[in-house]
Amino acid sequence: MVQIRATEMALMLLAIGLLVAHTTAARHECCRSYSKGRIPFRAIKGYSVQTDTEMCHISAIIFHTRKGKACTNPALDWVMEYVNLLRNKAQMVHNKTSKA
Repeated sequence: MVQIRATEMALMLLAIGLLVAHTTAARHECCRSYSKGRIPFRAIKGYSVQTDTEMCHISAIIFHTRKGKACTNPALDWVMEYVNLLRNKAQMVHNKTSKA
């Protein structure tokens, strides 16, 4: 009787763990492929980084635009050029606000 309850408990914990992992991946909304074409820099409002993990199977730079998000390949030169431009822009804002 005790062994059956322990087995039931283990199965229940496993099911809960799988549900939580699936829900986390769905909520995170991983990039599954890269956008085609180059995005105009003026359309970009910011970016985030996705690393290759168990839940997200590709690394990507996610550019946030007024129209939504664009998953881009970090191996492309223009993608990293945009990231550097955005970093420099953020550094200038930081420098101006820290002097005030």
